[in-house]
Amino acid sequence: MAGPTTAERGERQDRQGRREPASGPLRPRLRGRLPGPRGLLALAVCLALLAAGVLWVLYGSRWTRVERVSASGTRVLTAEQVVEAADVPAGSPLISVDTDEIEAGLLRKLPRIDSVDVVRSWPHEIGLKVTERIPVLIMKNIGKGGKYVEVDAKGVRYATVSRAPQGVPVLELSASRSAGLRRFGTDRLVREAVLVARSLPAAVARATRVVRVGSYDSISLELSGERTVKWGSGEKGRAKAHTLTALMKAAPGARHFDVSVPTAPASSGS
Repeated sequence: MAGPTTAERGERQDRQGRREPASGPLRPRLRGRLPGPRGLLALAVCLALLAAGVLWVLYGSRWTRVERVSASGTRVLTAEQVVEAADVPAGSPLISVDTDEIEAGLLRKLPRIDSVDVVRSWPHEIGLKVTERIPVLIMKNIGKGGKYVEVDAKGVRYATVSRAPQGVPVLELSASRSAGLRRFGTDRLVREAVLVARSLPAAVARATRVVRVGSYDSISLELSGERTVKWGSGEKGRAKAHTLTALMKAAPGARHFDVSVPTAPASSGS
């Protein structure tokens, strides 16, 4: 009688090699145990105590109270002026200081400040990072003899000074009785003059003594050496600046320049 085939022997060995499951009910593996009611209560108590401790440190302890206020970034103003105007309550909890209110108060009290960043420096300090306005033009203050009003790059008239800052051109509004003033208003004409001043090439800006506004589209410059520039409106400032630079190089002895139409410039006088 023939013996079992190879396939039958392999099948028999496979059956014999398998492990039979252990008798009795299967026990699931427990990867972790959920806390019971007492554990949850203890956890809640710990979290509450932790929160209370943090609140006490921030509001009740002397470890995080305002002890110092500093100011940086000042140019004309002094740090003492800024700190005094900020009026940060000494000894108050650092967390309770209203930085937005301090910022608004500084901008209101000190118009020379363009922007200020009020920051908490833990655990005891408030820092005031100030950016002051820089004058682009100055205006003679009519009615207050010998004084000038500083005008920044945004056209904001922000401070009155007794001495004109060195190197800052004087803005003259000769349009005081013109229809242009009634139509555009002083603020618009001042902004137009500022736009022109900011467009000037560096060499021309250093030589500019007066920016004269006759109307919205009639702005001229008086330079050192009795030279004048007819600029026109504040539009196409970059093109006019390039044209003026080239024109001055081509006619170094000229006294009068016209770049009101930058594609058709002119110079005269020598």
